[in-house]
Amino acid sequence: MLVNHLGGLARQCDMPGRRGSTEYSPSQVSVMTDEQLVAAIAGASNDALAELYRRHAPWLLARLRRRCADDGIVAETLQDTFVVVWKSARSFEGRGAPAAWLWGIGIRRLIGQLRKRHPEPIRVEERCGVSVSAEELVLHGIGHGDLAGALDGLSPHLRAVVQATVLDGLTTREAGRLLGIPAGTVKTRMMRARAEMRGALT
Repeated sequence: MLVNHLGGLARQCDMPGRRGSTEYSPSQVSVMTDEQLVAAIAGASNDALAELYRRHAPWLLARLRRRCADDGIVAETLQDTFVVVWKSARSFEGRGAPAAWLWGIGIRRLIGQLRKRHPEPIRVEERCGVSVSAEELVLHGIGHGDLAGALDGLSPHLRAVVQATVLDGLTTREAGRLLGIPAGTVKTRMMRARAEMRGALT
């Protein structure tokens, strides 16, 4: 399945103005750090994009599936995520782990897909034989209404912690590893985020 996604991704990313880049052998990209891969993608390396996809697509796919019961939406979201990576790699500032950056793109793309497919408030019912999950309802709520404004009002550091622990369901330790910060910092930022969101919602 991932091989098919990679083929479609390669076709979408073969865009004008991105040719003539430095390419790498499989052995070269395999030893690059994620940060180096993103930098190489910013230089239009298809090889680096393929390696980043191979490393991260499996866990992204698994997490997206936990949040959406529709395999079609999940597949489209996964492919869209890496198209965005290809187009916006130059914007990666390296302040956090590339994995956290990828997940931020992925969750935003999923919200966009759900918003596009369900422009009206989502009801708990069967849609095309697929049961709308509780997590879809939460994501829809984050994409609309007061909760969206409260989340958007957080600083990027606080928002990343909320996304990792609340949306992604990670433990404090797992979120720390993903974001490249100590577990204690995750707890502190989450406390600040809760306080700020409560203030925004009252």
